[in-house]
Amino acid sequence: MKKDMTKSHLPHLALLTATLIWGGSFVIMKNATASIPTNYLLAIRFTGASILLSVIFNKNVRKMNFTYVKHGIIMGSALFFAYCFQTWGLLDTTPGKNAFLTAVYCVFVPFLSFFLGKDRPDKFNFFAAVMCIAGIGLVSLDGSLTMGKGDILTLVGGFFFAVHMIATAAFSKEGDPVVLTIVQFMTAAVYSWLLGILFEEFPTSFPLDTVLELGYLICFATATCLLLQSFGQKYTSPSAASILLSLESVFGVIFSVIFYKEKVTFKMLTGFVLIFVAIIISETKLEFLRKSQE
Repeated sequence: MKKDMTKSHLPHLALLTATLIWGGSFVIMKNATASIPTNYLLAIRFTGASILLSVIFNKNVRKMNFTYVKHGIIMGSALFFAYCFQTWGLLDTTPGKNAFLTAVYCVFVPFLSFFLGKDRPDKFNFFAAVMCIAGIGLVSLDGSLTMGKGDILTLVGGFFFAVHMIATAAFSKEGDPVVLTIVQFMTAAVYSWLLGILFEEFPTSFPLDTVLELGYLICFATATCLLLQSFGQKYTSPSAASILLSLESVFGVIFSVIFYKEKVTFKMLTGFVLIFVAIIISETKLEFLRKSQE
């Protein structure tokens, strides 16, 4: 008898594993940027993931048509700018701060959707936005109340992640999500190669550590996480999935403290907590609390 996955812990474990891998990728990306320029790093990552997914899902690729290409290019453009600004930001900030400041895209989404003609943000969204802004201030502002270049670039990346999320919600309702993902990865790869060729110098050699880091980003942080997320979200409620996926930023800080030796001050920790709670409120509307009281 086939097991009901909605009653299994496997989907939750899949999402948790994906967030754990993504959380570790911030330190990996920080280390890799020391050996390879940003655009070439993204070019190799997205090209490798595109090839890997195309091989694994070769039957799905046969469904490719003009609609997939058109929607995938739009999604891939947003994805490229999101990762590009996030990675540029990582050059001048810590992996932990980069993880949490990227995660604010969850709070941006309702307001950007409203700007594009969707539903008006509710009281939870507004409250989460105020809390998130306070958290960003605690995490990013120094004694002179200025924000570092890396933190600003990371927030711009977060904005484009919000654009990508809205595009994904609009275009993934119909069709094969794997095909869309492959097209958007290919699109991001093309952008990355072009900018790399125009503005950066390709490394003459790759240290073994960098090769291993690229392998992690391609095989685990990109291709594997896509599969885990797709499986997990298919059998998990949206509110539960949102909570689990938001743990990416928490794992990002934990890995940064352990492996990058990032020092987290009380002020930063308070900011991290405010941003995390803001994401939970914006994503779930605290439905899980109301259900527990019923």
